Amino acid sequence: MGEENQTSVTEFVFLGLSQDPHTQVLLFLLFLIIYLLTLLGNLLMVVLIHMDSRLHTPMYFFLRNLSFADLCFSTTTVPQVLVHFLVRRKTVSFAGCSVQIIVLLLTGCTECALLAVMSYDRYVAVCKPLHYSTIMTHWACVRLAVGSWASGAFVSLVDTTFTLRLPYRGNNIINHFFCEPPALLKLASADTYSTEMAIFAMGVVILLAPVSLILVSYWNIICTVIQMHSGKGRLKVFSTCGSHLMVVGLFYGSAIFAYMRPNSKLMNERDKMISVFYTVVTPMLNPIIYSLRNKDVKGALRRVTEK
Repeated sequence: MGEENQTSVTEFVFLGLSQDPHTQVLLFLLFLIIYLLTLLGNLLMVVLIHMDSRLHTPMYFFLRNLSFADLCFSTTTVPQVLVHFLVRRKTVSFAGCSVQIIVLLLTGCTECALLAVMSYDRYVAVCKPLHYSTIMTHWACVRLAVGSWASGAFVSLVDTTFTLRLPYRGNNIINHFFCEPPALLKLASADTYSTEMAIFAMGVVILLAPVSLILVSYWNIICTVIQMHSGKGRLKVFSTCGSHLMVVGLFYGSAIFAYMRPNSKLMNERDKMISVFYTVVTPMLNPIIYSLRNKDVKGALRRVTEK
């Protein structure tokens, strides 16, 4: 039968992370633990920052946005993956797949922008401490946060439009565990070059530009810290910068690998494992690395629990 006579796809079937039943049970338990930690950590941050007035600062304002984005980002994929670990046929409707892509890109791209904004906030705090209160005003923070969500929405709109306008006929088996553009393009029944170029261009905007800003910000922070007379202060900032850069490297590195390389027609196991890092692991790590180790957050938690 000719491709033009094939019916359009109404649902997709995932191959998932493993076909072995015992491995799927182990993965279910692992992903469940990670997801519960993600929910607990990020919800705790949102609630603590809202309730404790001492955390009403620019840094924690951005962290609350990041935690909310992480909650949405993780919830878009992980609950569905958990269900699929327990069933034989792992399916999603075309509409469900479309919604997943929209929300995943919206929250994921917003997180990319927020991480860059947070690095700028740390740069101003460390390198321009006397001007911090005049630069990072409440309205400046609101504009930066709104700009982050707007940029996430814009990239999501462009990538989703280009991905879903392609025809999908016949083959509906996705060798992946959730819907995202790189996996879907491999099933398209038409030339994907223009879509790949659009996704690459958006990757430059939302991945390469923010990571460049982050690296420049932390380079300036490190140069300023080296000139500090206090050895204890230097150690504290280096420790903080190191942990932040670790998460940034994990998140941006895996996302850049997935979205900014030539699209092959085959999705291999390495591609799926890399997707696990930016969709499952980093939303769990962010509240731990950025907030829960912080003495201000520990103090806020103590004050809330003692009420």
